[in-house]
This record gives sequence, structure tokens and C-alpha cells, in this order.
Amino acid sequence: MKRLKLLHIGNILLSLFLFSSVFSIVILICGYLGKIASVPSFSHAIIQWVCFTVFLIVFESVLFWIGIVFVYTTSIQLGVKTRILGAILGWIPIANIFMLIHMLSITTDEYTFEQKKRQINEKRKSEQLCKTKYPILLVHGVFFRDFKHFNYWGRIPDELEANGATIFYGNHNSAASVEDSARELMNRIEEIKKETGCEKVNIIAHSKGGLDARCAIAQGAWADVASLTTINTPHRGCEFADYLLKEIPKNVQESIAKTYNVATEKLGDTDPNFLAAVQDLTHEKCEKRNRYILDSPNVYYQSVGSKLSIASGGKFPLNYSYHLVKYFDGNNDGLVGEDSFEWGHHYTFLTCKGKRGISHGDMIDLNRENIPGFDVREFYVSLVHDLKRKGY
Repeated sequence: MKRLKLLHIGNILLSLFLFSSVFSIVILICGYLGKIASVPSFSHAIIQWVCFTVFLIVFESVLFWIGIVFVYTTSIQLGVKTRILGAILGWIPIANIFMLIHMLSITTDEYTFEQKKRQINEKRKSEQLCKTKYPILLVHGVFFRDFKHFNYWGRIPDELEANGATIFYGNHNSAASVEDSARELMNRIEEIKKETGCEKVNIIAHSKGGLDARCAIAQGAWADVASLTTINTPHRGCEFADYLLKEIPKNVQESIAKTYNVATEKLGDTDPNFLAAVQDLTHEKCEKRNRYILDSPNVYYQSVGSKLSIASGGKFPLNYSYHLVKYFDGNNDGLVGEDSFEWGHHYTFLTCKGKRGISHGDMIDLNRENIPGFDVREFYVSLVHDLKRKGY
């Protein structure tokens, strides 16, 4: 709320700056040409005009700098690129006006959108749409951790909790084999059961996390899991991963793995294994695992997938990986081929209008971006509400 209030104030100040600066320039020109009220002498007129000019410059500067600081420090939707362009074009006459109008359009839409979401949540608060019978366990994908100050799932957990959900995180290593990650998740589920007294959990897992969760259920957690929802999970692997492992020299792979493992240990991983994680994402390994990692009849399985329509629809590095993945796996979300997503009793494929599409990162709100035609937070509210409706 505080962030939105400051953003709103920033928008108002910058809008005032735009209108008042034009008005001020007109007044100064008129004053200089002697169109303002008559004055006793020429020298007196000059002094009066200079003083008025200084006053307007100070006034407009205060409006602009307070407004731009508020907007730059509170807006999520501006992004790094727009901020940099704003800082550069801000010094170029005429261009700075068009850039400011563009920025105000983005931040005003952001404020309006967030206000509407807040009002919707307030209105339906008593309904507790996401208050499921069992708590939600969010399981991250490969090469990420559940950091305290940067949530892998973006704004999604707050939205779910605002609608009654009880949320927990996997807290497992960022990179490990599917089997090792599965054991970590089994231990985590036991911790959650002891902490809450619940009998089971609902798992929502993204990317490799879906493979880890399936393995955990098959290895014995089937009695502790009510449902598993996999989000853009490569159930049949990624053929581009097979290609990379074959083409990149072993010594290079080992060097990258060593560097990664050392770095992530410092960030909190207890036993990271970069190569094991990558190898378990190959088409070959996934197909082999699918033959012995079997679904439990006691668990409800569903899956979700999406795709990018064009490479530029994804943020870095997905805008670059898209073409490589498309060559080997066809239509994809920037990392995983569309044919690899579907698993379980129900499958949902997401898309949105326009040329953009929905990327691997968009599905977890990684960039905190409001995508036209796809409200990721509302999608998760609907998803969890459906679990509640089914009795999970």
C-alpha cells in the first residue's frame, strides 16, 4: 500500500510538472516580450522577470525531482530499460517530454491495475477462495533458491495468502539430481506436517520442481500429498539439453559445474550438483525415469503449460534460448518444449492475445510484469480455488 501511494503521488507530481512547465514557459515568453502587466521601468521589468523565472525553475524542479524519484523507486512495471532510456533522454529537449509521457502512461496503468486488484481482494476477502483443506507447498525449479528477500514466485504467494491460502516453500538445493531433490522434499513435507498438524500438502511445482515432486511421491510421499500441479515442467525432457551435453567438452562442463557448486554453497546450498541437475533434464533421462517413476492413484495430478509466440516476448535470457529450444523441441516457453508439459488427470495450456506469448519465467511472475491478457496472480488464485473446490 505504501509503495502504491508513493507511486500515485509521483504520477500526480509529474503530471503537474508536464502541464505547469508548458504554462510556465508561455508566461515567461509573454513576460519577456512585455505582454504581462506593465512595470515602471525597463530595469525593474528585467529584475522582476528574472526573479519570476528563478521561482518557476525552482518550483518546476521540485515537482519533477520529487515525482521522478517516487516513480523510479516504487514502480515495478517501468523496468530497467525504460529507466535507463528515461535518464538519457531526459537531457534531450522534446524527446524528454515524449519519454516522460510514455513513462507516465506505464506507471498510471500500473497504479490503476494494482488498485483494482486490491479492491477485488478486499471485496472477496471473506470468501477465502484459496483456503484449501491442505497447505500449499511451492517447489522451485533448477538454478534458483527460496531466498528470503527475493521470492522465486514473485507476487503470487502474497496474492494467494490474501485470499486465504497457507503457503510453504521447498527450501531445497538449487541444483541436484531429481532423486536427491525428491528426498529433500520428502523431509520438507514431514517438517510441514509436524509444524501444522496437517495430514497432507498440495504441491505446486515449477519446471524441474515438477520432476522432483513426482519422484518424491513415487518414493513414498504419496500418503502425504493430496495433489500435484506441475507448471511448465519438462516431463519428457529437453532435447536441446541432450545436444548441449554432447557438444560441450567434458572439461568445460566440469569447470562450469565446479564454479556453480562453489558459488551456490556460499548462498546456502548444502550439496549442490550442477551436472546431475542438467543431466536429469535431458530427453533421454526423463523418458527412462518415466518408466519407473509412476503416479500414485491416491494423488490428483494436473499440469499447466504455456509458450512464447516470438523470441522477443521473453526476457533475457529466454529471448535468446527460444530459437535453440525451438530447433530441437518445437514450440516452447523459452526453455521447455510444448510437447513436454502435459501430465496427469488435467492439462491447461495458457496463451494470451497478441504477439508476445507467456514464457517460462512469466509463469512464476519472475519479472513482476503485468502482461496484457494474462494476469498470472489471478490465474494462481483460480488454480488454488479449484483445488479447494475439489476438496484438497
